[in-house]
Amino acid sequence: MGFIEKLFGTYSEREVKRLGSVVDKIQSLDESMQKLSDDELRNKTTEFKDRLSKGETLDDILPEAFAVCREASWRVLGIKHFRVQLIGGMVVHQGRIAEMRTGEGKTFVASLPAYLNALAGKGVHVITVNDYLAKTQSELVGKLYGFLGLTTGCIIHGLTPAQRREAYNCDITYGTNNEFGFDYLRDNMVIYKEERVQRELNFAIVDEVDSILIDESRTPLIISGMGDKSTKFYNVADNFVKSLIADQDFNIDEKASAVLLTDSGMEKAEKYFGIENYAEAEHLELQHYVTQALKANYTMRLDKDYIVKDNQVVIIDEFTGRLMEGRRYSDGLHQAIEAKEGVKIQRESKTLATITFQNYFRMYNKLSGMTGTALTEENEFREIYGLDVIVIPTNKPIARIDRHDMIYKNAKGKYNAIVEEVIEAHSKNQPVLVGTASVDKSEYISSLLKKRGIKHQVLNAKYHEQEAEIISHAGELGMVTIATNMAGRGTDIKLGEGVLEVGGLKVIGTERHESRRIDNQLRGRAGRQGDVGESVFYISLEDDLMRIFGSEKIQGVIDKLGLQEDEAIESKMVTKAIENAQKKVEGNNFDIRKNLLGYDDVMNLQREVIYKQRAEVLDGKNLKEQIEGMIEEVITSSVNSHLVGEHIDIEEDIKELLKYLEDICFPHGTFTVDELADLSNEEIISILVEKARSIYSEREEEFGQEQMREIERVILLRVVDQKWMAHIDNMDHLKQGMGLRAYKQQDPIQAYQMEGSAMFDEMIQGIKMETVKLLYHVRAERPVEREKVAEETGASHGNDKSVKNEPVKSENRVGRNDMCPCGSGKKYKNCCGREA
Repeated sequence: MGFIEKLFGTYSEREVKRLGSVVDKIQSLDESMQKLSDDELRNKTTEFKDRLSKGETLDDILPEAFAVCREASWRVLGIKHFRVQLIGGMVVHQGRIAEMRTGEGKTFVASLPAYLNALAGKGVHVITVNDYLAKTQSELVGKLYGFLGLTTGCIIHGLTPAQRREAYNCDITYGTNNEFGFDYLRDNMVIYKEERVQRELNFAIVDEVDSILIDESRTPLIISGMGDKSTKFYNVADNFVKSLIADQDFNIDEKASAVLLTDSGMEKAEKYFGIENYAEAEHLELQHYVTQALKANYTMRLDKDYIVKDNQVVIIDEFTGRLMEGRRYSDGLHQAIEAKEGVKIQRESKTLATITFQNYFRMYNKLSGMTGTALTEENEFREIYGLDVIVIPTNKPIARIDRHDMIYKNAKGKYNAIVEEVIEAHSKNQPVLVGTASVDKSEYISSLLKKRGIKHQVLNAKYHEQEAEIISHAGELGMVTIATNMAGRGTDIKLGEGVLEVGGLKVIGTERHESRRIDNQLRGRAGRQGDVGESVFYISLEDDLMRIFGSEKIQGVIDKLGLQEDEAIESKMVTKAIENAQKKVEGNNFDIRKNLLGYDDVMNLQREVIYKQRAEVLDGKNLKEQIEGMIEEVITSSVNSHLVGEHIDIEEDIKELLKYLEDICFPHGTFTVDELADLSNEEIISILVEKARSIYSEREEEFGQEQMREIERVILLRVVDQKWMAHIDNMDHLKQGMGLRAYKQQDPIQAYQMEGSAMFDEMIQGIKMETVKLLYHVRAERPVEREKVAEETGASHGNDKSVKNEPVKSENRVGRNDMCPCGSGKKYKNCCGREA
């Protein structure tokens, strides 16, 4: 700590001190609140709403509102917020991050700013890391809100649109980050405004904010439709890569999680697939299949990254260890793993809508969060989200003992030592929680304990249904629990009777995680609310982190000491080296997230334009003026592109122009070449636009004004959706090729921005052209109805996460050879179905 911090305290300490006077005011109201009857306390909600409507601000009523919520919590839940929880609540209300240690009651801290902000009537979203927590928290704290006259909703997987709409219309809505993000994307794919489920994104309280805004933001949310690629080639590619020899035909880059073919591997590919040059651009698709097959076989591990359950590949969340049921890796990786494991291969998908968590959460009017570990990423929170982190002191001093890391030469010695430590603790009835990084490691330790006759319970992705039951017993005398990272989020281990007398809960980490926060979360399972407890990490030089990122210097120290397999050292130098390795990985992951955001910022500007256009259509805006502008633009650009420069044959050019415009907006023979031959471009444009408007007015008379306005909305909506979905794919292809720009001394993101902007402008021109063309060709024989241009088949979290497969709804789908529903008189495949 520097001299200034010693003198004046840290930034957090100064901020906490500054809030102290408000806390004094809240606590001073306690006695008067206790005197109120239940009805009088409940009526305070109505009083606050009334005062807000008359001009008071949320800050004006904060002390009283927090005092009311505090007293109601005591009456309903038997819990009265501590002083530090009141401070945490204020920090969250201010749109900041409150870092509070495990066991300090973050769930109840959130009730204070949630209640206060809900009084404004614009809705509050409380975002949690899984459906289980969303449901249990909304039910528990919902009793408090209900007592005070507010409604509580919960958004979890499997709800109908009507149930979602009802939940979002509540005063306070709980749910997961994925569900909120996907609902936003779906709301921007609906064809009637009544189908939307969300309202304005007002105030979000993100629980475990580091997990959601940091860990999970490396990959975007993607809504998918059915792709048209065959799945057969995944098996062919799988058979090929299984025939290759490691280090001879391919090399594994563990730091980048990549597998690259060597020259020998490429030669084998050329022979196997009967091609001349594997590296040629014409074989990009083949390279894609082979790359994903290599990754599936040589970097993706069964029981660590995924499990096979009911003949399906199910992803294991790397941060929580939970099964991500119904989620799929995208970009063909999931199919490659299915081929590797010999299960049925599902069809690849096509992107219909996508957004990053960074850009979704930055749309809220106010964003805040809570977590036990955020300070290590404070710079990222400030740079990306404009959030600062305030460390809230614990209610009671921390009594947990955090021992130095125990470092072993190899994994065998480490695991033997872990088993001995468990046995020693078990002999005095001390409960033990053993934290592992993967399912297979948790099962390996389980097998070692079984051999020694130690009764224990295992909590990993295979048994997540029993999570609540397992955790409820983990703090009892004599209990031994082996758990993956899933034990580190939102689960509270309560200590049984007599446990404090034997030293509290002992936490044993079996290896260091890539992120220091995950390690700190595991430590934080012990020593909650000032309880005694103990934590220690066991490390070997064969652990992934040490092997991939550790320095040769560490190996040298171990070799000099001549350590035997069963000997350990406690070395500050090694512990420091481990922290440096973790910082290196954290920095690398920040770069990945920043890079992703750089690309998505380009898409975000484009997405805002398209979604604004859709919203105007859905909200029933009169588009006549806009359509007339499109007609003029289409004619102007057509004239200027056909009649340009010195004319060698002006009559031939005009003939081509008229032929082109007859396909768009004029009946054949509307104009002759002679009528236009001696005129300037401006004069030609003026004549053509006037005639086009005249024809359009006739169309309006034919259909009637009301019907014509709806036809404009239907056609514009359909064209915008088709062009936007094709544009998303095009932008994705553009991004894939951006890595090569770095070799040409070009900034890939800058190049993506420039080329992406040009592609977007081209798409906008395409929207105008297609819209005008369809409006001039629509027929009156059949009513024009709104239809989705693509059905959602999956919702996925990212390039290396999820896609949820759902049955494709085939009813009301237009066949390729059916007449196009837009009324053009053409077959669907030659009209609106050209890009479908």
